[in-house]
Amino acid sequence: MRALFLKELRGFFNTLTGVIVLCVFLLLNSAFLWIFKGGFNLLDSGWANLDGLFIISPWVFMFLLPAITMRMFAEEKRYGTLELLFTKPLSEWHIVLAKFFAAITLVLLSLLPTLLYFYSIYQLGTPVGSIDSGGTWGSFIGLFFLGSAYAAMGLFASSLSDNPIIAFLLGAFLCFFFFFGLSELSTLPFLSSLQSATRSIGINEHYISLSRGVVDSRDVLYFLSLSLVFLAATRVKLLSRNW
Repeated sequence: MRALFLKELRGFFNTLTGVIVLCVFLLLNSAFLWIFKGGFNLLDSGWANLDGLFIISPWVFMFLLPAITMRMFAEEKRYGTLELLFTKPLSEWHIVLAKFFAAITLVLLSLLPTLLYFYSIYQLGTPVGSIDSGGTWGSFIGLFFLGSAYAAMGLFASSLSDNPIIAFLLGAFLCFFFFFGLSELSTLPFLSSLQSATRSIGINEHYISLSRGVVDSRDVLYFLSLSLVFLAATRVKLLSRNW
């Protein structure tokens, strides 16, 4: 499993996928937070917070994570290398988890440079350090868990097709549906009686909760469960090759 994890991680950077993902994530966030005029610009807002980062990043990850994972199973199936993996002393869980951990490692690597934003705002605040550190760290934790859930959805989408483009579109749709779609569905009149339940299934509700700075075990359990559900579904899809 460790060898497969390292192989996937090396693959990200050997093909420049990892570098491109990191650069796109940082450039988009930096442009909106420091360069473009508007509500997200940190220097124009007059407040010592990183709310703009945590509003923009879920939408950026919504496309970057499916782009990272779309080839993981799709191309293995297309080129016949997936069957080769099954000849190794690896279970389906080992294969799924190795690819998943490689994807979330890239999520973590993309978030680490944004700590410079936190340091900058910390120093620029009046007085120094006036930023809400608890809420900021809670938002970072929520963003990592959100990225992990997106990665699990992207892996599942990749297991459904041998075409990376189709896998990307399916993955992006799943991320969009769970982050934004369920919240919007809960506002429909015919779902008024299920509004609370529908919203609680969606990612945004729990992401916002973590952003308040209180790391509630219910929110952490939600993200872990959501990731596990899609990882388990990916494993089932791999097992279906024998049916």
